Amino acid sequence: MEIVKVSDSIAEVVADNLVISKIEDGIDLVGNVYYQGFDNVILHEKNITPLFFDLSTKMAGEILQKFSNYKMRLAIVGNFANYQSKSFIDFVFESNKLGRINFVNSKSEAIEALSK
Repeated sequence: MEIVKVSDSIAEVVADNLVISKIEDGIDLVGNVYYQGFDNVILHEKNITPLFFDLSTKMAGEILQKFSNYKMRLAIVGNFANYQSKSFIDFVFESNKLGRINFVNSKSEAIEALSK
């Protein structure tokens, strides 16, 4: 895993494998990015376990709460068509509306969302 500077406040997590496979991985990532001085993070769906997107596991809630505690914004880049539960679709809609957590289709959309 590599944390790449996109702008003064935005970091992108770049990896070929899973970066978040359990709650502790997400918490460690928040701390790592925070202590490098970034307020905004771009993370790719392919680097997150599918369990994260199943809201019944509570994994997303636990990890996203840490982002909130550190006042960090997150954009997750991916294709979310595989996650069709009503609760997840509603969660994505509400998250994108509020703008602290964003589910987007491309890195350019992520940068735009995090630059607002």
